[in-house]
Parts: sequence; C-alpha cells; structure tokens
Amino acid sequence: MGDGRNAGERLKGLIEVCRRRSWVSLSYQLAASLWSVLLSVSGGQDCSVSFVSRVLGKVCVQGRQKEILGVLVPRLTALTQDSCLWQRVCWRLVEQVPDRAMEAVLTGLMEAAPGPEVLSRLLGNLVVKNKKAQFVLTQKLLFLQYRHTTPMLQSLLGYLAADSQRRPLLVQALKELLETWGSGSAVQHAPLAQQRYISTAILICLAHLGEPELQDRRDELLASMMAGVKCHLDSSLPAVRRLGMVVAEALSSRTHPEGPALKFQYEDDDEVSREMLALATHQPLGNRSEARDPSLAPPATETPAETAGDGAQSPGLPQGSGSGSELDSDDEFVPYDMSQDKVLKSSKVPLYVRDCVEVLAVSEDPECWEAALQALEGLVHRSPEATREVSVELARVLLHLEDRTCLVGFERLRQRALVLVTVTDPARVAEYLTSQFYALNYSLRQRMDILDVLVLAAQELSRPGRLQRPGCYGSPRPGPQSLPAVATPQPGSAAAPDWRVVVEERIRSKTRRFSKGSSRQRLPSGPNDFNSVAGCFFFPLIQRFDRPLVTFDLLGDDQLVLGRLIHTLGALMYLAVNTMVAASMGKALLEFVWALRFHVDTYVRQGLLSAVASVLLSVPAERLLGDLPDELLEARSWLADVAEKDVDEDCRKMAVRALLLLERLKDSLLPASSP
Repeated sequence: MGDGRNAGERLKGLIEVCRRRSWVSLSYQLAASLWSVLLSVSGGQDCSVSFVSRVLGKVCVQGRQKEILGVLVPRLTALTQDSCLWQRVCWRLVEQVPDRAMEAVLTGLMEAAPGPEVLSRLLGNLVVKNKKAQFVLTQKLLFLQYRHTTPMLQSLLGYLAADSQRRPLLVQALKELLETWGSGSAVQHAPLAQQRYISTAILICLAHLGEPELQDRRDELLASMMAGVKCHLDSSLPAVRRLGMVVAEALSSRTHPEGPALKFQYEDDDEVSREMLALATHQPLGNRSEARDPSLAPPATETPAETAGDGAQSPGLPQGSGSGSELDSDDEFVPYDMSQDKVLKSSKVPLYVRDCVEVLAVSEDPECWEAALQALEGLVHRSPEATREVSVELARVLLHLEDRTCLVGFERLRQRALVLVTVTDPARVAEYLTSQFYALNYSLRQRMDILDVLVLAAQELSRPGRLQRPGCYGSPRPGPQSLPAVATPQPGSAAAPDWRVVVEERIRSKTRRFSKGSSRQRLPSGPNDFNSVAGCFFFPLIQRFDRPLVTFDLLGDDQLVLGRLIHTLGALMYLAVNTMVAASMGKALLEFVWALRFHVDTYVRQGLLSAVASVLLSVPAERLLGDLPDELLEARSWLADVAEKDVDEDCRKMAVRALLLLERLKDSLLPASSP
C-alpha cells in the first residue's frame, strides 16, 4: 500500500469484496488501512492514502455514505481528539478524494459528523485549499440543495466559522444568502422549503458572526434587509411573509443593537416558525457563556419589607413605632363580591335598527356609538322585517365603519353584523357588496372584508335547519344579545337546581327499562336558501376581474386580493352544491381558471386548484361530462402538468387530489354507461 502501485486491481478487488461481504466490514478494513498508514508515518516512512481515498469516494458515489461513514466517522472522531497526527491523516484522506466524488464524501461527512468541532478535525482547511470542496460547501449545499436538516446546516456554517482562514468564506456566504433571500424572483418562484432553508442559514450565520464583522458591513446588510422585507411582505403566502419578518427582526437586532428593536406582529403557529425563532434569539458563541453565567447576574434589589426586617428605619416613622405594613394592614377585611356587578352607562341603548343606523353614521358620543354596535345583532334578530327596509344603508354604514373608541372585539362585532344583515336580505345586500368590491376609493382591507362576509353569509344560507338556530354562523361565538335568557342565582346562595329537574333525575335513576330505542338525534333538514341567491353572490364577482382601476389592479400588484377572490369563488361554488345554477357557475369558474392557470403567484395557483376541486364536487357528474367535456379535458391536462412540474409542494398535492376526483367521476359513470 505504501507505493500505491496496482491501485486499479486492488480497487476492483475491494469492490468485489463489498459485493460478497457487508459494508461494515469494508469500513473496518478502511480503518485498518489508515492505522497502517499512521504506523508507517510514525516510523519515518513515506506513505500515500490516495488508494483509500479513491475507495471511499467510489463507495460514497454509489450511495453508501451512511453505511461506511456511520462506522468510520465515530472511530476517527475519537482518534483525532488528542492526536494531531491522526488529524493530518484525515486531512490527506479527504484531500485525495477525486473531484467527481468530492460532493458525495463531503455530504456524507456533514451528515455523520456530530458537530462543527469534529468537522474541523476531519477536514482542516480543505475548503480553502480545494476549489471543488469550496464550491460544494459554500454554494451547492447552501443554494442548490435544501433537503438537509438544521443540525447539518449548523455543522457546515460552524465549520466555516471555527477558523480565521475560513471566516471570510462565512461572511461571503452570508452576503450571497441575503442577495438570494432579497431577490423578488426567488421569493416568487422558489419552493417554500428552499426559502425556509435559506432563511435558516442566514440566522445561523448571524449567530456565528461577531459584532465587529457585522458593523463593518452594516450598510450593506441593511440594504439587503430592506429589499428582502419588501419582497417577502408582498407575497400572498403567510408563511413567506413570516419568514421575512423573522429574518428582518434578527438582522435588525444584530446590526443595530443600540437602537429600538424591529418588531412585527405574527403568530408562530407551526414547528418550523418556532425553530427559526429559537435560532433568531440564539446568541453568538462569544456571548453565550456570559449570558448564562449566574455569577454575573445583578444582585436582587431589596424590597422595603426586607429592609425593615433587617432593622432599617422607614422614613417618616418615629422611633419605636411598628412597621408600615402593620399599621396599614387591611387583611381583616373581607372583600366584597363584585362578580355580578354591571357597568352602568349613561347612554341609552337603541331600540330599533333604524336608530342604530343613525347612531353609527352620525353620532359623536362614544358611549352611544358602542352601545349601538353591541345592540345591533340582537335588534336584527328580533326584527328582520325592519332590517330589510334599511339593509343596504346598514351594510354601507358597517362597511365604512371605523373603530373610534378602541372597542374590544370591534372587528368581530362589525363582521357578524354585516353577515347577519346579508343573511336577512341576501339579494339586495349581495348586489351592493359585489358592486362595491370593484368600486373606487376602497382599501384592500375593505375589499377582503367584502369577500369574507359573502362567504360567511353563503355558508349560513346553505346550512340546513338554520331557521331553528339563529345566529350560529361562522366561527365567532354568539354575542351577548343572542344568548338565551338564563336565571341567575343570587350571590349569597348556591346554584341550586330546579326541583323538577331533581325529581326527574331520581325517577330516571330508579326506573328500569328493557329497551330505549335509538338515541341518535335526527340531523336538521330544510330548503337550501342559498339556491335562489347563489348567482347574486357569484357572477358579479367573476365578471370584472380583468378591468384594472386606478388604485386596484387584480392582474397587477394586488395578487393577494386576487388569491382571496379565487378562494372565495371556490367556496361559493362548493356551497352551491345541488342548486339549479351550479352547472352555470361551474362552467364560468372553469373558464376563469383557464385564463389564470399560468399565474406566477403560489397563493393564486392554490386558489385555482381549489376552485377546480369545488367544481368537481358541486356539479353533478352527468352535467359535467354532458355540458363541459372540453373544459374537463383542458383541466385534466393542466392538472397533470401542475402535479409533475409545479415548484410548490402544496400545489402538487392539490393537483393530485383533483386528478383523483376526476378519475372517481369517470369511474362513477362507467357502470351506468356500460350495457
């Protein structure tokens, strides 16, 4: 082995051994070969490890990194811990790997090494000496691949930060990561998993860089942060916007530690977000021990009671008098029960719906305004006929209503009132709301509120048996005006049940029954009130989407509203199942989808796929295949293309589900058509 002759024959022989014996035995043979090399070098003999490097590269290229390196790396980790000679052998082992196998070997080492310290002992400064290794570690594993785990990223970037010769590569990697993170094209077209991967790498780089290194590039980092935040906040996907917020907060806190912290409002509602928040709050290596050292914590401030207990005299008290806590103690008083108290308001609660409209429109009294908004839902429930007389005017007032008094739950009260008015007079209010969606001088928030109200109202109208359960629509809980009247027990007495309930319970417990019959409750049934007004909700929304306004362009910058519009149309299509107008709605919606099928925004494409699934679920199969055969063929080819080539994983899954619905639709009609 010392002279490296006949390497080709030995390589073939070892590969033949691998086929006959286990990969574990090969890893032990490689370790034994390295021992022989070490003994030869210790004895003063020249030795080469190129043959072992070629064998290792060949095995890793064949996809056996885990089997080989899973045994070899733990042994080398222990041997290189206290031996510089072993470290030199490992460095030469990886340096002699052929370029075509360098990526496979380095990837396997990253996955098998337990941390950056071990990688530093195994690789040395390979990333500085070898161009292929530098490309793999600083480009391919960071930008072209995104399947690796967060611990592997921490090992890779920690390896770059562990030595002064490698730290410039870490700074350069952070600069290129921020350029990619702030690219509008990357945010728009890259998969969400890759964007998370790049954001995680940025946070890890920030954790490893010190304050002087960041301050030297402060302006450059801020410019990248501003560009990236704009691209992320313009995205229609909440997950992408959250990525931009987390990274921007971390960059701002590290580049401006002395200034006010940049803080966004978002919810860490998934595991990935919580992991990234933990990385963002992770302190640099130089400050970690100092922050966790309890001996450096400031001493606890003594309270006045502790000072008095130590013999110090409180100011203002004469000598010999007791402590202030003894003089002012009121522990002997029993607190008064105020749980049943009500807030007295000087304003008068409106008694009619028309009075509420006037108060909400023109009143300047904040108490009257709050009382009218809180009483509106109950008044609409009690007097639907009076509500129909002023329904459009009331919808207009509620749509333009602003929170004047910082009322708790204002948005919920406003939305529920709008939905209830739409349910009470669906045709006229839906016509008004759909016309205002494309009108001038409305904010994007108001336009999305219109879409939300239309969906919630359609959901309530299509619910069976809704007349027996007024006020139970959507996710919000019923308000105070819609709660049933319940007898309230007196403050001094226990909540004693009615005597009739006690007697009935005793009789039931003493009675023996041999059969009780079915205990299942019948599901509520009734006519679908959405049947007669589905077209009023649907068709005005779909007719004017391609007509840009001065401040509103669905096919331009307002992609978020376009995505919400498409999801709304899909929801209305789904709620119109078994209605007379479902087939016409399905045809119009498929034409709408076909016009926007190549949209670049991920949220818009998700809405289009959801709309296609709604058509397949709501329109009867006979009508689909009889009236829309060409549209179905076009939709099928588009769905197959999305399922295979779309960059977003959710879009691919939704396309596969829609294709399965199409296949089920075809299978359901085959028995009926067969002789």
